[in-house]
Amino acid sequence: MPEMKAIVVHAAHDVRIEDRPMPLAPAPGQVLLRLAAGGICGSDLHYAQHGGFGAVRLKEPMILGHEVSAHVVALGDGVDGLRPGQLVAISPSRPCGACRYCLEGLPNHCENMRFYGSAMPFPHIQGAFREYLLADARQCVPADGLTPAEAAMAEPLSVALHATRRVGGMLGASVLVTGCGPIGLLAILAARRAGADHIVAADLSDFTLDMARRVGADETVNLARDPSGLAAFAAGKGTFGVMYECSGASAALNAGIAAMRPRGIIMQLGLGGDMTIPLGLLTAREIDLRGAFRFHEEFSLAVSLMQKRLIDVRPLITHSLPLADALEAFQIAADRSRAVKAQIVFDQTEEPTQ
Repeated sequence: MPEMKAIVVHAAHDVRIEDRPMPLAPAPGQVLLRLAAGGICGSDLHYAQHGGFGAVRLKEPMILGHEVSAHVVALGDGVDGLRPGQLVAISPSRPCGACRYCLEGLPNHCENMRFYGSAMPFPHIQGAFREYLLADARQCVPADGLTPAEAAMAEPLSVALHATRRVGGMLGASVLVTGCGPIGLLAILAARRAGADHIVAADLSDFTLDMARRVGADETVNLARDPSGLAAFAAGKGTFGVMYECSGASAALNAGIAAMRPRGIIMQLGLGGDMTIPLGLLTAREIDLRGAFRFHEEFSLAVSLMQKRLIDVRPLITHSLPLADALEAFQIAADRSRAVKAQIVFDQTEEPTQ
């Protein structure tokens, strides 16, 4: 049987490029894809470095990856709207469509979700970092006009768009973003597109804060150099109407809460484990603390916004390496002093850059 290369995590600090069987011809409603590009996500790094995160632990080898683009190779019966050779962005979100949450219109909370590269269920849901992939046609969004690298950014952009939708109206808002990794930077782009007036970004790294300014932040605060850097925004019952908390750190959340104005909305995106909050201040200022988890319908919107150049993700793609150098790509992705989004180039006709 023909084989292909895949990126497989076996345990903490044990990621391998392995041979796996090639997929068969697509069934009705499916598409056979040749992977083009794949971005390394924070969850991929947690599996690679720690063997999981929180209570989620690896129990068997698992193919990593869920931020991917690909070219169509073949179409199964009944598939319309796609053509061989076409570039598509692939949504890793595969809700069952039949559980109570899917039927309530909350597919991102599907009880039987099959999300690429997830060790939450067992057997694990294998990921998309492989040279060839069979996918449902409904997962494939045409990405004409985009590069494979841009199309692979649809997934993380969808996370930021879902959070922005959870906030609601943002026209004229003052916005704080804490944590300027890929999701925080995409939150800046999404907030600006939604009508935010003034955006302040806070992080511990000059490199990421420089990137925050590049993508549109009006002000930046380095909390490593000045831990009280947000204190000025706490005067007069606070400044910010919206906060995207993308670090998962209690210190960032608490400093941000103190800077929130009455009836502000905090959108918690960072998953750093248990966090303590000043509940009295949250109550006295009538602040809403909301969570945002994954996405679903925002995926097509992410592709459309990039195609129209209403959101430009290109500055975030700092590194791209060929599949043969995937292990090096993981090392680069973990270094926040020089990388925002590191991608792996699966299609060797694309030009890797560093």
